[in-house]
Amino acid sequence: MSDNPRVILSAFADEAANHKTAIEQMVALSALGLRYYSPRFIDVNGDGNVKHVVDLNKSEYKALLKLHDEYGMNVTSIGARVGKIKLVDKDDGSHNVFVPFKEYLKKEVANTINAATTLGTKLIRGFSFYPPKGEDPKPYMNQAVDQIGQIVDLCAKEGLVYGLEIEPNLIGETGPLLAELARKVKRPNMVTIYDGGNIAAQNKDAMQCLSEFHDMSKSMGWLHIKDYAVDKDLEWTGVVDEERLKNFVPANVGDAGHEFILRELREMLPKMEKKMKKLGVPGVFLEVEPHLKGGGQFGGFSGPDGIGVAVRALCSVLDYVGIDYDLRTFKDIQELRGF
Repeated sequence: MSDNPRVILSAFADEAANHKTAIEQMVALSALGLRYYSPRFIDVNGDGNVKHVVDLNKSEYKALLKLHDEYGMNVTSIGARVGKIKLVDKDDGSHNVFVPFKEYLKKEVANTINAATTLGTKLIRGFSFYPPKGEDPKPYMNQAVDQIGQIVDLCAKEGLVYGLEIEPNLIGETGPLLAELARKVKRPNMVTIYDGGNIAAQNKDAMQCLSEFHDMSKSMGWLHIKDYAVDKDLEWTGVVDEERLKNFVPANVGDAGHEFILRELREMLPKMEKKMKKLGVPGVFLEVEPHLKGGGQFGGFSGPDGIGVAVRALCSVLDYVGIDYDLRTFKDIQELRGF
């Protein structure tokens, strides 16, 4: 029995599915040996009707839960869209939308909470909000704190945890900003989600990515795993053009420096695991979201081959730094076949 700390591997299953069908998603991840996934875009019935998971109806949720049983899959978190709207109704040249916040709480947030409770997960992956494009985010910090706090409080009523992901162009696009949001929101059921690829995509090197990991460490609850190779020829303007993000790579290459990040994580894991288990979560998730064949504002794609490359790359780094994980084994098959 190893003395190494342990993580739980997961993935955004829609990245593995050419047609986003639920069957494709379940088959790809179970074949890789994963037991957990975060649903995002999904065609439950295989009829070409792709929906975001929070927009499914009761019969679609029922069918999806049946597939979970059949393929031995569990839900890590809801891969929500919550937060990716404008804070103020101002034309800033972006494609981002503004929704009155009370309406947003009643529809998008309520639907997301319903998806989590229906699919049996404690976690919602969410975001902060967009300030006007090109403006200093600091003057908008207090409004973001207030709105995130209201979302987190609604989650708390259902026993759910809100994970605030680091993401370009949002209030919370850097480790220090996200850490400040976490301190000011100050709710026990809110954690932050580190994503090295989302930081490297802001023209940052491995040491900068590691520094921002340290900034987030106290509030961190789980990690998304993707990496990015910085385009040296791209003039950095301070704003990430999400339509031009073409350089996502596996976790064993790229500029985020996952070897350094995961070495640091190894020392943090016992304390993090204790925190997450206290919140009703089975452990600390590392969730593959690789975008190897393309990524954008609301999702990405890797294909069944790409998701396999990404999972194996992550496993190679975990093996190297001494973090344990579980994949399905022959023992699991023996138990399932019943003899």
